[in-house]
Amino acid sequence: MDRKDKSNLKVTSVTPFPLKCPNFTETISSYSVMDRRKFVKNSVWASFAGLMGTDIVYGNYLREGYVPLGAQDPDPFQLFHKDPEMVLLNDKPWNMEARAHLLDDKITPNKYMFIRNNGLVPENIEASQWTLTIDGESVREQKTYSLEELRTGFPTHTYQLTLECGGNGRSEFDPPAKGNQWSIGAVSCAQWTGVRLRDVLEDAGIGDDAVYIGYHAADMHLSRDPSKEPISRGMPMAKALQDETLLAFQMNGKAIPLAHGFPLRLVGGGWPASVSGKWLNRISIRNKVHDGAKMGGSSYRVPCETVAPGDIVPEENMCIIESMPVKSLITYPKSGAMLPLGKKLGIRGHAWAGELEVKKMEYSIDFGSTWSSCPVEKPANRLAWQHFSAKVDFPKKGYYEVWARATDSNGVAQPMLLPGWNPKGYLNNACHRIAVKIT
Repeated sequence: MDRKDKSNLKVTSVTPFPLKCPNFTETISSYSVMDRRKFVKNSVWASFAGLMGTDIVYGNYLREGYVPLGAQDPDPFQLFHKDPEMVLLNDKPWNMEARAHLLDDKITPNKYMFIRNNGLVPENIEASQWTLTIDGESVREQKTYSLEELRTGFPTHTYQLTLECGGNGRSEFDPPAKGNQWSIGAVSCAQWTGVRLRDVLEDAGIGDDAVYIGYHAADMHLSRDPSKEPISRGMPMAKALQDETLLAFQMNGKAIPLAHGFPLRLVGGGWPASVSGKWLNRISIRNKVHDGAKMGGSSYRVPCETVAPGDIVPEENMCIIESMPVKSLITYPKSGAMLPLGKKLGIRGHAWAGELEVKKMEYSIDFGSTWSSCPVEKPANRLAWQHFSAKVDFPKKGYYEVWARATDSNGVAQPMLLPGWNPKGYLNNACHRIAVKIT
C-alpha cells in the first residue's frame, strides 16, 4: 500500500491499549498534557540562554522575577523541531515520545524521534572547538581528536540503526515502576553517519586487558554540580568493536540536532539507547565493567532471574541490559480506525530484535487465539528495524483489535501480554495492538 493512500479509512482516535469503554466518535488518550508554564517556574534562567543559543544582552539590568518574553510560554515542540502530536513526558530533564502512527516512515525523521535526557542540554556548544579524548586504564596512548580530525582521518560509514529506550512501554507495568511513563513511542530508526568507534580506539591503542568502554559527555547534572555526571554508561569491548557502532556526527544526512547529541554522539544500535551517549567528549577504555553514573543499582538493569511483582531485588542479583528483545509496532492505521464490512484493512509497521533479525511476522484479530503470517522485509543493514505489511479481512460488523507479533532468528516470539515484572519497568515487549470498528 502506498504510504499516502488512506484507503478511505475514517481515523477517529489514537488510543494506547488497553481501551476502557472505547468511543469511536471522540479522541481517546491516556496521555496527560504538561502545563508548559511549569517550565518557566522551574528553570527559566537556568536554561533559557542555552536553549535560545545566545546571550541575554543587558540581562544584568532586569528586575528580579522578570520573565523574558521569549520564555513566557516556551513551546518544546518548536524548541526541538518536533511535531506537536509528540507526547511530552517531562521537562526537567526533557523527555518526549512519538505516538505510534507518527513512526510510519521507514527512516525516522528528526521531528518524530524520541528525546530521552538524563541531565541538562549543554549550552554554548562550539563545534569548531569540540574534541574527543580517548583515555582509561587500558589505552596505550591517551589521545585527543578534533571533529575535523575524526571526519578526515578515518573512513566514514552510514547505517540505519534502531534505538529504543530501555523503559519503552513502562506505563503498562503493574505495580507501577518508577521513571518516565513511556507508552510505545520511545523508539526510532534514523540514518546515522560517522566513523567507526573501533577505528578510533585502535588508533589510540587498546590494551590487552580491555573489557569495557565508558562514555563521558557535556550534558550537566540537574543540580548543575560540575562534579556530578547525569549519566555515564558504556558497553563491552565486543559491542564497541562492531562495524555498526559509530561515533556519529550526522543524523539523516545533516548535523545531529542539539536534542540528539550535537555535535558528536555514540550510537550502538540494538541495545538500550542509554548506551548511545549524546554530546560525547570522552571515552575511557576500561579494564573492568564501567562504573559510571547509571551503571549500578537498578539503572538499566533487570533481575537475573524472574521475581514476583513488587519484590525488592538485591543489587548483586541485577544484570545489565544488553541486546533488546524482539518487538514490533503497528504504525498504520491509527488505533480507532473505522471501515465498512467487506473492505480489507491495510496495516503496516516495523519490527526489530536487538542484535538479531526478525524472521517471522504475524497478526491476529481474535485476541491472539489464531495468527496469520504476513511478509516482513529484510533489514537495510544489521541492527536496522524491518518493515511488515498485510491486508486484513474481518468476518462481520463489530469491534476488533489487530495484534502484531514478531519472532526473532532464535525462535523467540513477543509475549501477548506484559512480560516479567522488574523494578524499573524495562523491556516491555508485549504485542502492540490497535482498535478497529467494522460498520
